[in-house]
Amino acid sequence: MSDDATTEPPHWPLGIADRGFRGLIGTIVVEADHNGVPAAEIERRLLELGFVEGAAVEVLHEGPLGRDPIAVRVNNTTIALRRREAMAILVT
Repeated sequence: MSDDATTEPPHWPLGIADRGFRGLIGTIVVEADHNGVPAAEIERRLLELGFVEGAAVEVLHEGPLGRDPIAVRVNNTTIALRRREAMAILVT
């Protein structure tokens, strides 16, 4: 059995978090294009909005139908985003 001190905490997508969730952003992983927008562009947009590694994030609100969109607070800024895009934001 290995005792590795560099083991990172588990990450999961922000898109599955419920209202009231609080955590830290670990990384952004966009795996595919969405509606004709390239994955690299989606990642760039998320970074520009403040979804950067180590930022505090909180899910404030969920839409009434399918819990979409969600309102999240990232370092004192409130942002609405689709759960599909929130799936690319991995949090701890």
